[in-house]
Amino acid sequence: MDKDPASYHIPVLLKECIENLKIKPNGIYVDVTYGGGGHSKAILEHLGPEGSLIAFDQDPDVEANIIKDERLIFVNSNFRFLKRYLKLHGITEVDGILADIGVSSHQLDKAKRGFSYSSKEFLDMRMQPGTSLTAADILNRYDPQQLLNVFSTYGEIRNAKTLTEAVVQSRSLRKYKVVPDLVATLDAVMIGDKYKYMAQVFQALRIEVNDELGALKDLLQQGKEVLKPGGRFVVMSFHSLEDRLVKNYFKSGNFSGEHEKDFYGHIEKFFTIINKKPIEPTREELKQNPRSGSVKLRVVEKI
Repeated sequence: MDKDPASYHIPVLLKECIENLKIKPNGIYVDVTYGGGGHSKAILEHLGPEGSLIAFDQDPDVEANIIKDERLIFVNSNFRFLKRYLKLHGITEVDGILADIGVSSHQLDKAKRGFSYSSKEFLDMRMQPGTSLTAADILNRYDPQQLLNVFSTYGEIRNAKTLTEAVVQSRSLRKYKVVPDLVATLDAVMIGDKYKYMAQVFQALRIEVNDELGALKDLLQQGKEVLKPGGRFVVMSFHSLEDRLVKNYFKSGNFSGEHEKDFYGHIEKFFTIINKKPIEPTREELKQNPRSGSVKLRVVEKI
């Protein structure tokens, strides 16, 4: 590898992820969020010569971290296209899927992306720079109802209506361009803990820019289709919106969380839940990597 993975993104719950994947030496596995390659490296260490790993990441920056290994196929694309790219490589079934959902430490720390409220760069927040919608576009173009939906649904902002009104008022005077433009608006309306409030607003915008929840839904549905019976699906989420989708889908095979019945009235089950309560970081890991604090790891096995 060209870089130490820790310089890009510290792999969260690494030991727990690898143990729960139950890796077969000759199996086919997918890491849908390659990042710094920390999880992929560990998977490869457990694979034999006949095993293979397909790794996805839409961020072009990760190409600097790609492990040189003939067993690794890297796909520079959003994981919502899982089935498409597996088919392209002649793969119809896999033995396990690992997903570390959310923004990486590298993306948060790289100022030019505009993910962090401490940067002074353009309000971008695109995980895949080639896409069209930016955070500035949302702030400048969305109508008040759309803005309210973004802030209240994706950021769970308690005073979302007040924030929306402030954004609309501010943009009538000057268009949003850089991060300090937004921070100035937040300073005037924020309630509660300053840093938590800003983090929630930036999360809301980032989710909307990248259609993160839509992509997660696509991944879960396609993952169910490509997993072999007995295959493991290991997903780490970092906020309640993601975790709720994962929990419901693993429980019932749909996003409502309500069990569906077949023609004969039998409940349809697609997965065996391995950990009824989500796995969370130990105190030791939290000390080493404070950003792991909100992670929840859920594991299922396909029936």
